[in-house]
Amino acid sequence: MLTSVNDSDALDSETREIIDKRKEGITAAGIRNTRYDPRNGYAELDDTFIKENPYYSQTYEEAYKRSLNKPEEFWAEIGKHVTWTKPWKKVLDNTQQPFTKWFVGGELNACYNAIDRHVESGKGTKVALIHDSPLTKTVRKVTYAELLNTVSHLAGALAKLGVGKGDRVLIYMPLIPETIMAMLATVRLGAVHSVVFGGFAARELCTRIEHAEPKVIIAASCGVEPNKIIRYKDILNEAIEWSSFKPEKCIIFQRRNVEIATLDVEMDILWEDALKMAGPHPCVSVEANEPLYILYTSGTTAQPKGIQRPVGGHIATLAWSMWNTYGMGTEDVWWTASDLGWVVGHSYMCYGPLLYGITSVMYEGKPDRTPDPGQYFRIINDHKVNAIFTVPTSFRVIKREDPDIVYGRKYSTKSLKRIFVAGEHCDYETKAWVEKTFNVPVLNHWWQTETGHAITASCVGLGHSLSPPKYTTGMAFPGYDVRILKEDGSEAAPHELGRIAVKLPLPPGTMTTLYQAPERFCQVYFSKYPGYYDTMDAGYIDEFGYIYVMARDDDVINVAGHRISTAALEDVILSHPDVADAAVVGVPESTKGEIPACLFVMKKNARKSEAVINRELVCMVRELIGPIASFRLSVAVRGLPRTRSGKTCRKSISDLARNKFVKISGTVEDPTVYRDIKSALQRIGYARTAPDPQLY
Repeated sequence: MLTSVNDSDALDSETREIIDKRKEGITAAGIRNTRYDPRNGYAELDDTFIKENPYYSQTYEEAYKRSLNKPEEFWAEIGKHVTWTKPWKKVLDNTQQPFTKWFVGGELNACYNAIDRHVESGKGTKVALIHDSPLTKTVRKVTYAELLNTVSHLAGALAKLGVGKGDRVLIYMPLIPETIMAMLATVRLGAVHSVVFGGFAARELCTRIEHAEPKVIIAASCGVEPNKIIRYKDILNEAIEWSSFKPEKCIIFQRRNVEIATLDVEMDILWEDALKMAGPHPCVSVEANEPLYILYTSGTTAQPKGIQRPVGGHIATLAWSMWNTYGMGTEDVWWTASDLGWVVGHSYMCYGPLLYGITSVMYEGKPDRTPDPGQYFRIINDHKVNAIFTVPTSFRVIKREDPDIVYGRKYSTKSLKRIFVAGEHCDYETKAWVEKTFNVPVLNHWWQTETGHAITASCVGLGHSLSPPKYTTGMAFPGYDVRILKEDGSEAAPHELGRIAVKLPLPPGTMTTLYQAPERFCQVYFSKYPGYYDTMDAGYIDEFGYIYVMARDDDVINVAGHRISTAALEDVILSHPDVADAAVVGVPESTKGEIPACLFVMKKNARKSEAVINRELVCMVRELIGPIASFRLSVAVRGLPRTRSGKTCRKSISDLARNKFVKISGTVEDPTVYRDIKSALQRIGYARTAPDPQLY
């Protein structure tokens, strides 16, 4: 609703205290007239600065400077964290930038490094995977030896079906151990997997089948959600029928404890029968720059954007990162609360922990509805989890549904050492609540599907502070020469908002190209700022070298020529004691071109009315961001459109406000929220003639 900005005197004492405390925090942060040099770190700064810097880590500084100034030497050491069947001839070949190659001529196998070498070293009885599914009321543990047995036999079956080095295998399965088995069996042969998120509908699956042209598809009979069964096999049948490309065979895993699908006797092979088709297949070595997998990510065109990941640099970096980024010990239990259809699931549910030889937890459930908001606490308690990697939204949901931890209180979380968040902006109020609730540090970091691992992080193993500055996503990960660029390509000053870019070359493990689209690869990522990788995110760097990622650059609102970050606005709004969740989008305005509008979700135990909250939000933004934000539109909704990976679908809200037709992605958790959002936007003068959003 529209709210007057002249009501600040009517704020109650609690809201006034929140504003005053945040003002104190902003003042205390200060801005020094010094400049952090990414290549030379603090070396050229005086000793006083280093002594006064509470975040300085000599271990990190030395590693980071070597990664930029002596990259061949630095990455040669990192390469030793995995086993090679043939040594590399050259660490770095940057002659065809941006098509950089690392560990040139070296050969290895990802599956061998993730399973075989651990079994050979006597760790076969160690638990590799714990699958905890409240949706099916089952808990299952898979040892490294059991994993090796199934994976090697499945690889044998794939080989018998004609799959070889470089062939594609598409995987359409839910969050179960068999999905990881399918991934590892594929790469055991030197083939390339393409995992498609199980929530995608037939049309989306069809486009990926046509683009990847998989020789074999591995799928499950179904997936399961809190209130429904998703029939994967039916969706697959429809996708294959529509597709101009037909796979030769499909291997189907029947989830007998959920639902069994009807098989096509000519096309389909039962999972159990496939395992009996052939004996265990040995690992096939591939050159380091050959593709490990193709992962499709969102793009601005109808053509799929397939990120192609190299084998050697990726697995070496992931293995190294488990200690150096996340501080994991060799006997620790790691839990990534994500899906295998996303990059986080690839890197840190499957490959990272298995390459490192530790236990990876797979949780097939929700933060709140399977059956209650105490499940994260139960998982930590039951499996003695030492570290979690998830999206901030997971904790926002728990905080909204159980702010007093009634459900979680009965479980012990003493095993937990750290929580890592990524994937979306983490507001400080949520971070502070999680730290207080779990009594461990919450470390925000930032990366992209394209990079496969962190671009910025608080690197625990490299001595970074576990109490970094508020709102930061950490410092640059070794190998990333991060710069903040203005529109004209010049570098921004400290604390000045700009486009985050990475000076080439990119470090090992990042994408090597877009599958079957090298020209698009160059145009999308490297054309705006020649010599740099364009992250398309906006942010700034402070005087200590900490990086602050504010939003996708598309999510920066241009208010009368002033660039306002949606993340900065949301951070203020989420500090209100009665607000559980919020999203800010830009909406058209005749005078200023564009102004921010906020959709917020009230807490279940909210003490104030929507009208009062609206008025207070306007006053808070005015005092903490400034009148320049022109913030006067806010409205309550019952929920926000979020993907299953936790991202807020801001563009669809913005399009709806502009009366555009909105296609609802199959990855959206609750498509029904759009009906309420359209009504809410109409109450503040937008979406008047917008057609109803439709699923596709």
